[in-house]
Amino acid sequence: MIHEAWQRLDGVAALSGAHGGPLSRTVKLILDPLVIRPLQHPLCAPTVLTPDGAVLLTSLILASGDVLRATARWFEVLKKERRRLRITDGHPQDRYFQRCFELATGGTAPEPATAERVLRELHGATEGRTTGALKDHLADPATAARLRARLDTAWSGRETAAGAGPAPGVPGLITAVLDGARAEPDPLAELARLRAGTATGRTLADPERVPPARRLGLTGRPVPGKPRLTDGSVSFGPPLDRTVHERVFTTLRSSTDRSVLPPLPRLVTEEIDRSCAPWGLTDETLRVAAAIGEQLALGLRPLTAGPEATAGPAPTAAQRAVEARWRREAYVLRARRLLLRPDAAGAPPDDPLHRIADELRRPWQGYLRRLWARLHGRDVRRAPVTAPEELWDLLDGVARSVILDHRARVRQALTVRTAVEA
Repeated sequence: MIHEAWQRLDGVAALSGAHGGPLSRTVKLILDPLVIRPLQHPLCAPTVLTPDGAVLLTSLILASGDVLRATARWFEVLKKERRRLRITDGHPQDRYFQRCFELATGGTAPEPATAERVLRELHGATEGRTTGALKDHLADPATAARLRARLDTAWSGRETAAGAGPAPGVPGLITAVLDGARAEPDPLAELARLRAGTATGRTLADPERVPPARRLGLTGRPVPGKPRLTDGSVSFGPPLDRTVHERVFTTLRSSTDRSVLPPLPRLVTEEIDRSCAPWGLTDETLRVAAAIGEQLALGLRPLTAGPEATAGPAPTAAQRAVEARWRREAYVLRARRLLLRPDAAGAPPDDPLHRIADELRRPWQGYLRRLWARLHGRDVRRAPVTAPEELWDLLDGVARSVILDHRARVRQALTVRTAVEA
């Protein structure tokens, strides 16, 4: 529906993909939070919209047409000035989309002088917090030796830290949170008090854990190993296998305002400590959110229908809500049909539709990787999760993000396939 409404706009090519729809970052950074605003417009929140929801969503996008056209013009001017100033740091869409929308909303006409000032504000505020400065910082021999010593100490302390698994009542408390139970004491606060996130995170190092960390998609090894400082490249493997360089690099690339981040040397040392902590997180409420997210994700079965869908423990209210949204997706129905075809096993491994279908067999992996990324970002910004409503917004937002990513990949795959067959 977003795609259809978007195609009725003109003058937004700078925010659009090759096939006329909005870029994924346009949806993520502009349409979803600033135009559609599902929390303020609940009719627009479901994946499958009611007729009233579809009308409202379309009207919101079309009503913002002038602002979106101005946003596109601002983005074009900012990119041109970025090239002139030879700025290479950061992804332009991540850094500028929301600022362009802000400028467009203010009614300021796009022009180079203002664009230059905006760019100097955005990039001048980094004060050395750049990916290039990070690379140079880690390449200095004396600095690297000191940081590796800190990494050794942090990892050694982690390995010798005493602590059994979660307390017996923890699974029940997590279920209560996922069912939206209101009780005294508050189940979410009680989980933090019991340090359930820390205890659960420590079990990731246990090769006998059920399920093991590798099955969760958090590591490619039997158990997470000591993070490396850097390996000279940025490959972005599973979350708990990433180097300190990759983790800080991601923080810098995804930050829209680097001035709020700690200075680069402290950002690196804090990341070393974080990388050796349970779940790769330092805040207990975020570790609890990871543990709750694990239980939610492991219960998801978007490809399963009928009696098999109810096998095992009864799904929680949160699982039912996420799963209902997922199962209504047209691409999930298509994936189910693909996997039932006699030739499914012989599909090319690089076929994008079959790859998505295969991911849906283990939906918890993509979900938990994306959840970890959001929790890591909150940890860096010191943004705990203490309220049940805030936690649900986070968990539901991750599911929505995974679905939007799958939709975009399916649309691209079908477009390419149609072009090849034409």
